[in-house]
Amino acid sequence: MIEVIGVRFKKAGKIYYFDPENHAIQLDDYVIVETVRGIEFGKVVIANKKVDEEDVVLPLKKVIRLATDKDKLTVAENQENAKEAYHVCQQKIQEHKLDMNLVDVEYTFDRNKVIFYFTADGRVDFRDLVKDLAAVFKTRIELRQIGVRDEAKLLGGIGPCGRMLCCSTFLGDFEPVSIKMAKDQNLSLNPAKISGLCGRLMCCLKYENDDYETAKKQLPDLGETINTPFGKGKVVGLNILERIIQIEIPEKERVIEYTLDELINEGVIKTQATE
Repeated sequence: MIEVIGVRFKKAGKIYYFDPENHAIQLDDYVIVETVRGIEFGKVVIANKKVDEEDVVLPLKKVIRLATDKDKLTVAENQENAKEAYHVCQQKIQEHKLDMNLVDVEYTFDRNKVIFYFTADGRVDFRDLVKDLAAVFKTRIELRQIGVRDEAKLLGGIGPCGRMLCCSTFLGDFEPVSIKMAKDQNLSLNPAKISGLCGRLMCCLKYENDDYETAKKQLPDLGETINTPFGKGKVVGLNILERIIQIEIPEKERVIEYTLDELINEGVIKTQATE
């Protein structure tokens, strides 16, 4: 086991593990750490905890120090400079007539690099743009092409549900989402109804998917014939979340609703544990 802390560098960004060494670090503290991008400023979102060495990439980088008020001012200055750099880059893109959309600009904490995030339909030859930007900012320049989901995460916005986008508020990583999840949840397959602002399938389709998959294993299929206390019946409706089965009984000329627990207690359906 090894002791680590979890640090996040952006709101809803990915969490990275670092070695706290001998620093007295608490949740929500700000720290200065060394990363592959250089010296960075981050927020502690996971306090000291023990994890298996197999769960981390060794060797772990160590926390350099706790952040000071001066460090926080540096971050604020970098953010203001990034806004100016955004406008400069926009102007240069227009001058070079490049088919690209600038999304965001970020200074690393130590100001050794300026990162420009952009989207484009294909490959873009931005070599001349990089030369112009390097001449203006006198530091290393990185242009990073991102996808539409990353663009939504950076820009934020309000989703179809009326809430702020999950990806920009709390989702650290994007998980795979498939059209099968929408089918399993009996949702409309109209792309306009199951797509987010990014144009991809909504991340929230994943949230209840495990519960639906578990329920589908327990519940009978639509059209299946099962025995009931009133005789044989055909499953004509399912409320998956509430585990309610609607069964049509021809002999009674009526549709009867059962909960899954009732059918299990009456021995009509066996639980997985007893199968």
